[in-house]
Amino acid sequence: MYRIFTGDDGESHIEEMDLAQRPDLGSLTNVAEVRVTQHHELRNMDFHPLPERRLIIHLWGEVEIGFGDGTKHIFRAGDVRLMEDVTGRGHTHRDLTPAAAALVILKD
Repeated sequence: MYRIFTGDDGESHIEEMDLAQRPDLGSLTNVAEVRVTQHHELRNMDFHPLPERRLIIHLWGEVEIGFGDGTKHIFRAGDVRLMEDVTGRGHTHRDLTPAAAALVILKD
């Protein structure tokens, strides 16, 4: 599981995390909405923060997320990312293949 968050520098960063470190995510009692999205057209988005915190569970396809320092990370089926970069410059997003994911929108 990965966490993408805004650092003190206003840039998005990534860290690998263990679910045991975040018991609040184990029960997911702070859920506002759950939906499954599919994108058959390849998307390529410049830097952007997300409008809300969300947990993304990749179902199929490959997605590349880019960070302000130039690093990139590819997410594949089975990968889970906690997106908490709702301020700052945000991250880039590029679909490498058509993709689908379950989005769990979290309440603050």
